[in-house]
Amino acid sequence: MTDLGPVPWPPAPIRTERLVLRAAEARDRAGFVELYASQEVHTYLGGARPREELERETPAVPGQWPGSFVVELDGVMTGQVLLRRATEHSRPAAVGKVDLGYLFLPRAWGHGYAAEACGAALDWPDGVLPDEPVVLATQTANIRSLRLAAKLGFAEVERFWAWEAEQWLGLRPAASA
Repeated sequence: MTDLGPVPWPPAPIRTERLVLRAAEARDRAGFVELYASQEVHTYLGGARPREELERETPAVPGQWPGSFVVELDGVMTGQVLLRRATEHSRPAAVGKVDLGYLFLPRAWGHGYAAEACGAALDWPDGVLPDEPVVLATQTANIRSLRLAAKLGFAEVERFWAWEAEQWLGLRPAASA
């Protein structure tokens, strides 16, 4: 995955009814470590990284690149939404397209925050990259993620086998389509 090209970054914070999406700051470092070290968060992502390794290797301000949004709830990082260019995706239908990814701490699950944050984050590329569709891949075993993809307007393109599990690839048409 690579960056999105010449897009204005960081944008002004994106505010929803309950959340703020913004660029990462130094105060988010502990949240990033917790997010990437969580076995629950990485159930469908191949496993978490060891906390000690993350503590050593995580920069002072992690996640600083265009398309990396910190999701803040009540002033505290609760997740991350990522929009990246899928230049090396294993599926031809996804190559070169903007790819949506997201991670939320388990305490945020079941409250609709992922739908709220991802919906708001998708408005950003609609404004700066309006002619580009967005893809999303998830394991078919991740039922919550499949439901979220449908809610966000992604339609199934294909299913495929990777990382020892069946995967689902969805596409959301370009805003200008």
